[in-house]
Amino acid sequence: MRHLDNSGKGRACPAPTATVWISRRDALRRGLFGAGSLLRARATARPAKAKSVIQIWMWGGPAHVDTLDPKPATGYDYCGPFTKPIPTNVTGIEINELLPLLARQADKYSIIRSMTHGVYAHETASYMVQTGRRPGERLLYPCAGAVVSLLRGYNAGYSGLIPPYIVLTQPQGRFSENGFLEERYRPFATGGDPAQARFAVEGVVAQGVSDQRQKDRRELLHNLNTLEKALTHDPSMQALDETERQAYELILGDAGKVFDLSQETDEMRDRYGRNTFGQSCLVARRLVERGVPYITINYEGWDTHRQNFQVMRQKLPQMDKGMATLLQDLSARGLLSSTILWWGGEFGRTPKVMWEAPWNGGRNHWGDVFCALVAGGGFKGGHVVGASDAKGESVRDRPVYPCDLIGSIYELLGFDADGKLPNSQGLDVRLTPTVADGIKMGGRLKEIM
Repeated sequence: MRHLDNSGKGRACPAPTATVWISRRDALRRGLFGAGSLLRARATARPAKAKSVIQIWMWGGPAHVDTLDPKPATGYDYCGPFTKPIPTNVTGIEINELLPLLARQADKYSIIRSMTHGVYAHETASYMVQTGRRPGERLLYPCAGAVVSLLRGYNAGYSGLIPPYIVLTQPQGRFSENGFLEERYRPFATGGDPAQARFAVEGVVAQGVSDQRQKDRRELLHNLNTLEKALTHDPSMQALDETERQAYELILGDAGKVFDLSQETDEMRDRYGRNTFGQSCLVARRLVERGVPYITINYEGWDTHRQNFQVMRQKLPQMDKGMATLLQDLSARGLLSSTILWWGGEFGRTPKVMWEAPWNGGRNHWGDVFCALVAGGGFKGGHVVGASDAKGESVRDRPVYPCDLIGSIYELLGFDADGKLPNSQGLDVRLTPTVADGIKMGGRLKEIM
């Protein structure tokens, strides 16, 4: 393994409802089929290496020192019981001892150990990490998923019935939304739980309602709809009828089957883990296979102010199994080379443990330095970018700011990260900040691109 600095040079490292109500139709029509008043996006800088992005959003902020940047030499007050990080299949890279499956996949991903923005509040930090912008500016900017939905979605030839920006399973709040872009670029949050016997996707699959019952309801609706029969040639009725047809195709046709995990073998589902996160990773793979450009897995539960280590012992094995299998599965299916996997949260957590009550071994927010992981879609595997200091309290080498990471992702998707962002208001804004915006930046991740 070689650490990489900003010049790209390596330096050696030591080894170590299902009834479709009219409001739902309107929502589907706006999200899936609405007429585009936005400018057609033509933000191509170079041939794209990536077609899709899977973002694993670690809501709450994972402890960098308890995941991908272990510090065993700092002592119990800092690393707690995690004193034995394990080597990966890349010489020199070590990660937390509860991540053995990911350790075997390190050749497929790179770790950024010098993410920074200096913000300690969930909302503002989330906004920065997901948009690359500072809060409080004149405009509310769209997050990366909404930008990809614009530049890779229906404006750019995407024709699937599945919306181009999916969140599994719960919304992330306004920071997963569209900013100044139109409502159609807001993500479709599935709701439900893919670990249940039937994944009840909002507006697509209803728990306890069979496909036959859906068909019967539709037939009854048509039999009662005398107005539609009387206005067969009315353009507005024809448009509504087409919307309904496509909505029911999503519910009863082949498109919606992407959410049906009963089509997967028990062995495959077991490999991912029979929990919400593991099965969300499996759904994400299926969505990538269908050509969906942007999928976010909103992985909650990482705001570990209290009893951090108890939470880590529960969640890290789930994360390990789901993520490692996703990497392996994408690679085996020939999808990893065209799919970016982006793991990370809004910040890290305090390197020094708060042992006193009421925290009882908790970690607070920490925005000075934290980790991210990237894989696939043109990102090289088996590298570490940047470094934190000996205690994981600050950046020691090669600071990476959110706009650097987002801009790198845009480049691999074939976007001109420095180009204008098309928008309905005709504003002169860029995909990523410029020097004139006064936002700190360390440069794109050319070391691993």
